[in-house]
Amino acid sequence: MKISEKNRIKKRIYLIGSMFAFFFLIIIARAYQIQVRDGDLLRKKAQKDYIHTRLLLSKRGTIFDRKGRPFAISVESKSIYARPYLIEDKRRTARILARITGGSWHRILKKLSKNAQFVWIKRKVPDQWAKRILDMKIKGIGIVDDTRRYYPGRELAAHVIGFTGIDNQGLEGIEKKYDSLLRGHKIKLLEVKDALRRPLIIRDFFYGDSRDIVLTIDREIQFKVQEELRKAVRKYHARSGQCIVMDPNTGEILAMAVVPEFNPNMFNKYKPSYWRNRAITDCYEPGSVLKPFLAASAIEEGVVTPHTVLFCENGSYRIKDHVIHDTHKHGKLSVSEIIMVSSNIGAIKIGQRLGYSRFCSYLKRFGFGEKTGIDLIGERKGHIKMVKENRPVDQATLFFGQGISITSIQLATAMAAIANGGLLMRPYVVKEITDKNGDILARTYPKVIRRVISKETSDQLKHMMELVVSKNGTAPKAALDGFKVAGKTGTAQKIDPRTKRYSNKKYVSIFVGFVPVKKPRILILVMIDEPVGMYYGGIVAAPVFRKIAQWVLTYIGVWPQQKEEKDEPLIVNNTEPYSVPDKKPDENIRHGLLPNLRGMSIREVLKIAYGNNIRVIIKGHGYAIKQYPRPGTPLKRIRLLKVYFRPIKGI
Repeated sequence: MKISEKNRIKKRIYLIGSMFAFFFLIIIARAYQIQVRDGDLLRKKAQKDYIHTRLLLSKRGTIFDRKGRPFAISVESKSIYARPYLIEDKRRTARILARITGGSWHRILKKLSKNAQFVWIKRKVPDQWAKRILDMKIKGIGIVDDTRRYYPGRELAAHVIGFTGIDNQGLEGIEKKYDSLLRGHKIKLLEVKDALRRPLIIRDFFYGDSRDIVLTIDREIQFKVQEELRKAVRKYHARSGQCIVMDPNTGEILAMAVVPEFNPNMFNKYKPSYWRNRAITDCYEPGSVLKPFLAASAIEEGVVTPHTVLFCENGSYRIKDHVIHDTHKHGKLSVSEIIMVSSNIGAIKIGQRLGYSRFCSYLKRFGFGEKTGIDLIGERKGHIKMVKENRPVDQATLFFGQGISITSIQLATAMAAIANGGLLMRPYVVKEITDKNGDILARTYPKVIRRVISKETSDQLKHMMELVVSKNGTAPKAALDGFKVAGKTGTAQKIDPRTKRYSNKKYVSIFVGFVPVKKPRILILVMIDEPVGMYYGGIVAAPVFRKIAQWVLTYIGVWPQQKEEKDEPLIVNNTEPYSVPDKKPDENIRHGLLPNLRGMSIREVLKIAYGNNIRVIIKGHGYAIKQYPRPGTPLKRIRLLKVYFRPIKGI
């Protein structure tokens, strides 16, 4: 082979080798660009096409009342979603979806026009909507299983329970306070698809666990409280109302009601002011309901006794340039009588002996001016002015409840300290936290914050407050047939926001009391805000207390004893025999028929009802005048007996 031909072959080899080397370098550079420089970006783009990750929530924990009846549950639901990049005719699809869901097709079209892989069209829709959409097989539109929060009691305890948002997150009340416990399992769904978008691998990961919550609230008591409070607010055309039912011995809240009410199933149709739990958030001046705490402080300090007599200036008392008046003119009154008739001048005389600073100190010991620690969100602490902030007249008015702001939960908790023997208890609404099997994970126990007054002082205050409910006191309308009741009224003027002075038209009407006096089982606070017309606490709020107390005592099984027996209520269970003096039995009972109850006492009716395992509803007091079912009805057929009572003159 010639040398020239060999040289040409070498040149070709070098040329081809150089070309291969050049292209190899380009491939390496491109590989570096794809794998290293732009690797993360390209990987994410690729994963969007074949890997989809979504975070789903399973059922949220249930909220129960103290007897296991549900206040808040999670139910199965459906939600409509779209994958905009798969939808060809977006305008037509938007019109179809709007026709089914009743929404705006312009708004839906805006969602479908987004540069997104996934958008929600409508969350938590009725099953029939979901079925129609599935039947139409619209490309790019799908249905996914979801859950929604449902409140079977509607307005019942709504201010305590609260509500959740569209993603089942707690927004108010217990739902928000215990959101981390109630929130359902977090499910991370990983889905891998092939080129035809068929699922190849589906993998899910779980995080955390949901819990159920058992409240101290009793559903039946809550219903009765809301019913009576609603009636009172309507009757007096009031701005709002609050009511708390508490066990004064433990601090358990049996009911907490606020009017105006709202339905948490459709909370967004109410103004945010309707959601507020006013019993713990709203502050107001208590007025004369503060006087028992003044008397307790003075007796505890030994500056007065219940029998100490003070001159009440015949209804008019000057302090510097101001004159304090009583509703009625009084001369000499004992401390007990000052509380009974609610004399402002008498309260000032007690306060002058005690001293402003010492009274402020006791008010703080009773829990005023600080949060009670109740397990709800939004509690406010109110305000007590110190000595340097007040003029002499301002100091004097504090003794009868002006110049201090409190909340209803503070007032109920403080009054419970008088009722239970002098112990300030921490109020609470969550009784237990359980898992899905019902096993108790945590339990709330009664907690004593501190001793405020001695038991001896407490006993003296109880007897003084009994006089308030007597015919000579300010709240005879709070009296209960067969029980001794202790309580105190309050009628406080509100500050006019325009004039910055006390209004002659706007009042807060309060009654807070407990029963039975010797061993209190329930404490009830009733507050009516800005009643129209009549505004005295003994007339507006006291009757609400009486109606609720009478019903609750019957419900929890506390019955009055006859007058000749010891002054202590008889507590029975439905399964225990009810002992009353023997009376000639009605012939109907022997034949298994309901007797004529007319003329019988509440005690006698209860004996017949419980002896035949019949639930009974008592209306009124005194002696039976009407009943349903009628006499002669077979006892085996009766599950509920309603009896109306009325006092009979001369008996």
